[in-house]
Amino acid sequence: MVLERQEHEDLIEAKMREAYSEIVVDHALHPRNLGDMKDADAFGRITGPCGDTMEIWLKVSGDTVTAASFATDGCAATIATGSMTTEMVKGKTLGEVLGISQQDILSALDGLPEGNRHCALLAANTLKKVAKEYLAFRKEPWKRAYRKY
Repeated sequence: MVLERQEHEDLIEAKMREAYSEIVVDHALHPRNLGDMKDADAFGRITGPCGDTMEIWLKVSGDTVTAASFATDGCAATIATGSMTTEMVKGKTLGEVLGISQQDILSALDGLPEGNRHCALLAANTLKKVAKEYLAFRKEPWKRAYRKY
């Protein structure tokens, strides 16, 4: 039984390597910053047209992102884009974070197949949403009392 499971996992990984870059496979199989963040300064959630949902949490000190995490119910490409996005934002200012695009994420992952490019857009849009939420809370801190997470 264990051997059959290992063979199955090896087959899945081999199929992934046929479709995705090594960077995508690595982030999909070993995602960084996966899971919710306690005491996050900001949170954003978007469900894309494909039905995948991406959630991103940010911890900010001053104007710099000190930590980021994500969660998704999506496919391997969505997991990889969430993982890469949260790695990309660490140490960046909020202005730099707002400038991260779908193309930046695709480039960092060494590309995605055409049918999965929307996963990077989902990650970029969720990142923008959470950064804008943080900026809104910073301007009007009373809104924090009404957030839902």
